[in-house]
Amino acid sequence: MTESDFEFLRGFLKQRSGLAMTAEKRYLVESRLGPVCRRFNLGDLHDLVAVLKLGRDAAAERAVVEAMTTNETFFFRDRVPFDLFRDVLLPQALQRNAGRRRLRIWCAAASTGQEPYSLAMLLQEAAPRLAGWQVEIVATDLSTEVIERARAGIYSHFEVQRGLPVQWLIKHFTQVGESWQISQSLRAMVDYRQLNLLNAFDGLGQFDVVYCRNVLIYFDAPTKADILNRIAACLAPEGALVLGAAETVIGLTDRLQPNPEHRGVYGHAAAGQRAAAAPLAAPLAAPAAMQARPPAPPVLAPASALAPLRAAAGR
Repeated sequence: MTESDFEFLRGFLKQRSGLAMTAEKRYLVESRLGPVCRRFNLGDLHDLVAVLKLGRDAAAERAVVEAMTTNETFFFRDRVPFDLFRDVLLPQALQRNAGRRRLRIWCAAASTGQEPYSLAMLLQEAAPRLAGWQVEIVATDLSTEVIERARAGIYSHFEVQRGLPVQWLIKHFTQVGESWQISQSLRAMVDYRQLNLLNAFDGLGQFDVVYCRNVLIYFDAPTKADILNRIAACLAPEGALVLGAAETVIGLTDRLQPNPEHRGVYGHAAAGQRAAAAPLAAPLAAPAAMQARPPAPPVLAPASALAPLRAAAGR
């Protein structure tokens, strides 16, 4: 790949997806776009760049962006953000919204769906407290390919053993050949939509909780600031934004500020003083399957080893 081709691809990816590709990521561009060349019967990256410059092949343009998107995710990733949802964010939202009995959650950059489905499982465990409530999880991603995977809710044996307690695998999944499919009731709880975070958030509405984890790290500072300001516009007055461990709003926007009690949680700057004086909501009891952390890294068991557990659970 020539220097000029690399510079073109850097600009193309920045414009289309916000990805900031440094010179050190040249190897990544070459390794990920090689299969795209083969898929479209192109000789090399120079030929691919020529196609992109013409601007007449939307499929090739989309394939390039999706190939460079990182889709690393797993169920209950990092654990703490989900404990916070169960023990703090959800009880507080139920207390605030008791009058209108509506709860809206947005998972930005949801990838193949493990994050929104993790939240859906927690919400299903809290079903007695949500009787009569309208609950919506909106999950968005740039990639149409991963959105379709998420909608199907089908995961490999490896994927379901990354962070997912075995009791919940038995409870919420059905084995389909060598894979596992999450229940229809949980799939129905999540509204998947294709969305580029660089574009306007028109039509999304307002949310009580927003999860935008481990995606801002791929953008430059102006892009991060722009996205955070637009997320703030979608966040309810006392709503909560949850970012990844390596992400922050500090130095990027004055519309949001860190929650002083919970690392990785952010809210409207104007709501900070009100939150400090508000009484704490009663936390939800942790279900038995969630009281102990799953081992990390997970020890993979053969799918056949789960059969006795499923039989005991009446599946």
